[in-house]
Amino acid sequence: MFDPFTLTVFAALFLMSFTVLSVFFFKLLQFARLGVGKRSMAEKIIDTWLSGQAEAAMQQAAARQSVLSRVLHAVFTGLQARPGETAYAEELGRQTAIAELATLSDRMRALELAVQAAPMLGLLGTVIGMIDAFSVLAQSQATADPAALAAGIWTALTTTAAGLAIALVAYFLANWLDARIERERNLIEVLVSAALHGRVGQTASAQART
Repeated sequence: MFDPFTLTVFAALFLMSFTVLSVFFFKLLQFARLGVGKRSMAEKIIDTWLSGQAEAAMQQAAARQSVLSRVLHAVFTGLQARPGETAYAEELGRQTAIAELATLSDRMRALELAVQAAPMLGLLGTVIGMIDAFSVLAQSQATADPAALAAGIWTALTTTAAGLAIALVAYFLANWLDARIERERNLIEVLVSAALHGRVGQTASAQART
């Protein structure tokens, strides 16, 4: 039988677990909408740009709503506005990338909070539950019933188990999402460099021909 305080802790843990799952599915939908990890289309846009079809590349980048396409569109805009000034185009791309990555990181703090708070909340429930169990034992005039005491301890420990389970799930989900954001950041750097300076293989071939 759960006492009111333990039920309150369980309610808080349930709310926290619901928040973790809600944030995770929200991020999945957001990543899909923003084309996170979809490099192939961005590579095609870069190929179009490097082949000299600037207007076609601009149209392709503007037509897509992915993070990579938006950053490339900003870089192309800078290169067309100030031809030869790669620093200006790079700065436009950097500012756009910062804004896009901030959007991808939105609500990640909730998962980090769950990782830290869930075990402590579960431990708090256990400590209070143990206090209640031993308080009942101390006030008992008759011989203590080991089964009743064990049941009270079991009830108290369930909050810690629940808190640790929520924290572990939130930890792995947060790390997986962070890894995807970091991969997107690396892709942005590679593609912006390719847009500004050309691909490494193509640059080396051009230098060899000259």
